Amino acid sequence: MRIRVKIGVLLLMSSPAMAQLPGDRPAPNPHSTRSVVIARNGMIATSQPLASAAGLQVMQEGGNAIDAAITAAAVLAVVEPTMNGIGGDLFAIVHDGETRQLRALNASGRSPYATSPDVFASKSLESIPDSGILSISVPGVVDGWVELLRHHGTISLERALTPAINYARNGFPVSEVVAHQWEDSTQKLMRDPVAASTFLYNGRAPRTGEVFSNPTLARSLELIATEGRDAFYGGPLAEAIVETSRQQNGLFAMKDFLDHRSDWVDPISTNYRGYEVYEMPPNTQGITALQMLNLLEDYDLQTLGHNSAEYLHLVVEAKRIAFADRNAFIADPDSVPQAVLSTLLAKNYAALRRKEINLDYRADSYKPANLSDQIATAEGHQDLSGRDLGDTIYMTAADGDGNVISLIQSLFGNFGSGVVAGDTGIVLQNRGSLFSLKKEHPNLLSPHKRPFHTLVPAMVFSNDRPWLSFGVMGGDMQPQGHVQVLLNLIDFGMNIQEAGEAARIRHSPLGVLLESAITAEARWGLQQRGHRLRNSIGAFGGFQGILIDPTTGVLMGGSDPRKDGLAIGF
Repeated sequence: MRIRVKIGVLLLMSSPAMAQLPGDRPAPNPHSTRSVVIARNGMIATSQPLASAAGLQVMQEGGNAIDAAITAAAVLAVVEPTMNGIGGDLFAIVHDGETRQLRALNASGRSPYATSPDVFASKSLESIPDSGILSISVPGVVDGWVELLRHHGTISLERALTPAINYARNGFPVSEVVAHQWEDSTQKLMRDPVAASTFLYNGRAPRTGEVFSNPTLARSLELIATEGRDAFYGGPLAEAIVETSRQQNGLFAMKDFLDHRSDWVDPISTNYRGYEVYEMPPNTQGITALQMLNLLEDYDLQTLGHNSAEYLHLVVEAKRIAFADRNAFIADPDSVPQAVLSTLLAKNYAALRRKEINLDYRADSYKPANLSDQIATAEGHQDLSGRDLGDTIYMTAADGDGNVISLIQSLFGNFGSGVVAGDTGIVLQNRGSLFSLKKEHPNLLSPHKRPFHTLVPAMVFSNDRPWLSFGVMGGDMQPQGHVQVLLNLIDFGMNIQEAGEAARIRHSPLGVLLESAITAEARWGLQQRGHRLRNSIGAFGGFQGILIDPTTGVLMGGSDPRKDGLAIGF
């Protein structure tokens, strides 16, 4: 009996489920699970090691960071089909090392010309379905890849797509997190016979370590590699998507694809404690992260203590204010006047909103800004906070010549709409589900219009040079994750790996979701301030990041253990 007890205790102490204790690692960052990746010539961080390796090889062969990013993005579209694919959308922020120019690419798609709120009313629908043929907007990924290579790359599209084609044709072993997400999507895939036959084995998802191939997707990628974007937007792939739409009583026509274009835009920014933080402008929620930073800048967060109740309370309340504005005003850029963006980003506006925050108790609610003279009133505004189940992939790459790219691409929900177009192997996104059907809202569904988007890559400058390229995946988590990672780096002095690994929170309509490492003291303090708390697993996104030493130019990479990913350099 005594022997049994001793063995039981030994097994308990050595269980891999137990948290790592401080000091277990012989390194200055004992609280992280791995070291910072450090290199000089090039670095890439993605949510899949196979994608990171493919991108690294491109740089080792003489390609730049943008070449590596597109190569890796294409591999991700194959090996992580749950989250992204060529049937999705893309956003990127790019720093050109030669010109020192910073630009952003909006490669998100638009609604069909044939759509309108009346169409959904005629179908007795009060909202746009989360999945199915009516949730789809035109995919922008392929045009985004082409634009990035044309303006900033050095390799051909064919070279960039070769690793992805090989994995699609010959197969790849399914990684752990992806296998879990795949299994969760089984019922969704079963609703579409083509999706089921493409992505399931006799009605089940592939398991961890099983080799999965998608030969029809390989043929589609080969077609794009040889014929370029026209294969997708004017050729057989567009025709296949339109035909699938017709068969399922959708709204797409060839003109929707022929008229698609990506747009180069200027990123928006705010200064936080001397760092210039750049995000995507609308139709994305990038402004939301910037508003949160503006609201928090006036507090001494370091003194409050990392992940203390006082600190977390401020983060939650700043989020709630910023999201009230987001839900009211963010939409297609043509529907958001510049005056609105300027007001929401202004430091004096943040100072006014900061007065609404009670340090001792949560507010019942926050109203959006009163901008009725500039944009439709927020009365009865669309609440997007519950549409936060989407997830995605984020990746970043940097090279020794100063080229840096922050890139995110997504299907929105797991396997997007759940619809696969004919024999293409392409699963289509469900970004169209984020339109509003409420009259006078700027995100009201209209023909050939971009929906509100959650995708937000980010980049941070110090002394007019790139200092950090990073992102945090996961629907509504993204601006919340951006802010928490930045505070970890700037206010609490963490390194890039620690900043991405540190326990996070996520505010949602369910309350405040907490990771297990948030202390009991912090939990009690949040409850005393009126917050509803919930434990959660898998709701906190996935971080990838590269930090550039301003003195030496050395590249330092971090990758989130919440995903299957890897930062790697040379």
